[in-house]
Amino acid sequence: MNKPVQGMPNELLRLQKMHNGSKVTPTFSAAEMTRRQQGLRGILADLKLDGAILTSYHNICYYSDFLYCYFGRKYAFVVTDTKAISISAGIDAGQPWRRTFGDNITYTDWRRDNYFHALRQELPRVKRLGIEFDHVNLDFRKQLEDAFPGVEFVDIAAATMWMRTIKSPEEIALIKEGARTADLGGEAIRAAIREGVPEYEVALAGTQAMVRHIAKSFPHVELMDTWVWFQSGINTDGAHNPVTSRKLEKGDILSLNCFPMISGYYTALERTLFLDHASKEHLRIWEINCDVHRRGLDLLRPGARCGDVASELNEIYRKHGLLGYRSFGYGHSFGVLSHYYGREAGVELREDINTVLKPGMVVSMEPMLTLPEGMPGAGGYREHDILVITEDGAENITKFPFGPEHNIVKG
Repeated sequence: MNKPVQGMPNELLRLQKMHNGSKVTPTFSAAEMTRRQQGLRGILADLKLDGAILTSYHNICYYSDFLYCYFGRKYAFVVTDTKAISISAGIDAGQPWRRTFGDNITYTDWRRDNYFHALRQELPRVKRLGIEFDHVNLDFRKQLEDAFPGVEFVDIAAATMWMRTIKSPEEIALIKEGARTADLGGEAIRAAIREGVPEYEVALAGTQAMVRHIAKSFPHVELMDTWVWFQSGINTDGAHNPVTSRKLEKGDILSLNCFPMISGYYTALERTLFLDHASKEHLRIWEINCDVHRRGLDLLRPGARCGDVASELNEIYRKHGLLGYRSFGYGHSFGVLSHYYGREAGVELREDINTVLKPGMVVSMEPMLTLPEGMPGAGGYREHDILVITEDGAENITKFPFGPEHNIVKG
């Protein structure tokens, strides 16, 4: 029920305890969430901090199991050695409390800066606070400094990121279900590909299949942020190009991109396809990209250095005169992330990343080439698998096939 803060009349509330309903079935066990929060407390102890104010989507979700909807309002998850409490906007009522592993307090709009009033209430007499420097912009930083005069702010973004890069067995189980969901979305997309069908209709088929599968498999989760980018022709040139109304034509290069989201955990499936047929040059470029993909899958093992993987794959493209058409790194970490938030930037398969892969990491292999319009073989080529790094190798949890023998669609 809605419990007003003691000592204040209802019409002047700055903060509320909107504990409406009961706690929902959580994504992860109490033991798993306790492990995460205790790990964060270990970071606080190492850095001699009195507490932490987490503000990013990914960290609030990771440490509390609550994924907020920003919409111009601030959120936080406050952790000290004795408490863990989410701070949410009144517009969300009891939903944040029902989802948070820990307590929750709501701030209202009745007075200015009630969000900071809530932070001060939960963090009295602090001297050193951890915040995420990569998420706190200049205006927000100034507001925090005004709210906590004399307090020293210390960056905890990197430390929390490194903690998130090693997945627990429960996380890996959820990620595997996400990969299976992406495969099902891919099958629905493949079945919807026909001449004259617009991109958005094909994308809708994949999205609907994935949402329905998540709802059936995880009836306790919120259904949000699952989507598809399906591109054709020139629209395949960028990995993140939005869906359009362009109608498919025979001979089109196609790009299938499925992104199921389960409780903030993003997975992906990306494949190159062609409608009806592919030209000789398209087939040649496609096969080269598939060769890079296969070699990349072989290289993802414990002990491999991210930059070394990228450098070796570069040589395959260079041998064929295609390195200049490579458009981004070869893969990245998976977990609590999305297209609009979150990144475990320490585990990306780029030349400038020195991270060594370890068991428990989950990474993608996703080589991409883009040849500009007017060139033989023009278009964007992209394959994408997800691998779980194990003690002695890697498990590929993506099952949707790739390459010309599977993905030239007659229709």
